[in-house]
Amino acid sequence: MIKLTVTGRESERRTIEAAEGLSLMEAIRDNSFDELLALCGGCCSCATCHVYVDPEFAAKLPDMGEDEDDLLESSDHRIEASRLSCQIPLTPELDGLKVRVAPED
Repeated sequence: MIKLTVTGRESERRTIEAAEGLSLMEAIRDNSFDELLALCGGCCSCATCHVYVDPEFAAKLPDMGEDEDDLLESSDHRIEASRLSCQIPLTPELDGLKVRVAPED
């Protein structure tokens, strides 16, 4: 299991565990962070799973694809640490990952 620390929009912080191979979005959604809407179900077509990733983990993430970049470009809340959680598969290298759910657009 991979441990993740997730901070919600209201600063609720919890450590959760998820199985390798799930997406970060699935792990957050399945652990009752209701503010992460994930309306498209992980198809990379809506940006409602926008999170901020702790910079110490940035180099361990897969490269951002063009579709993800385009969707984040439309967010008023995009920062350097922005990623779509549906595009981050959980791997052992991400054990200890810290993320914050981005504000809703």
